[in-house]
Amino acid sequence: MHAPLLKLDGVGRRYGARWVLHDLSLRIAAGQRVALLGESGSGKSTLLNLIAGLETPDAGEIVLDGQPVHRIGPDAAARLRSTRLGFVFQAFHLISHLNLAQNVAVPLLLIGMARRPALERAGELLHRLGLGERQASLPRELSGGEQQRVALARALVHRPALVLADEPTGNLDPSSAGRAITLLRDEIAASGAALLMVTHSQQAAAACDRRLALDEHGLRELA
Repeated sequence: MHAPLLKLDGVGRRYGARWVLHDLSLRIAAGQRVALLGESGSGKSTLLNLIAGLETPDAGEIVLDGQPVHRIGPDAAARLRSTRLGFVFQAFHLISHLNLAQNVAVPLLLIGMARRPALERAGELLHRLGLGERQASLPRELSGGEQQRVALARALVHRPALVLADEPTGNLDPSSAGRAITLLRDEIAASGAALLMVTHSQQAAAACDRRLALDEHGLRELA
């Protein structure tokens, strides 16, 4: 039996005296698409940040692709994010002075791909998300929904082992959301990656293999 791509054991996180997350355990295999549901404030975004090494748990262990994320240090965690993780943030975090193709190509350039093939790969994803004619535009020229699609393309461009997506369809109209979900599904299937997606969208959750709920009692599997 293969080891899971992502393994959480007894993970907890607190802010001051309040435990936001407590004693969470989870296994996600390569190729799985997992939706994470829950009320606002239940700790879903915090959980994604812990898995990405952007925050440190106060209890428990997080192992991604064989590496203990909570113990490898900030430099190694940054390398892991750049090579093995794709992250779709709610706030997009696009680079204001780079055009769309350049923004999407950033992860490829950081791992050493030549500029021309990196931009070609970026253009391919932007085209599939309906932004092929906007590659030379700057982020400020886009709507919030268009910026969200660029952020999604950037998270997928380097074919990561695990994609962490925080409400990736939250600002999209139904047509754009459907296109984004299709791209996520196809890229995950093509690369054998895993997806953990925080979402309130039933359309997005229905595209996943598993659905989990997070509340004050912890994580539970939904039918």
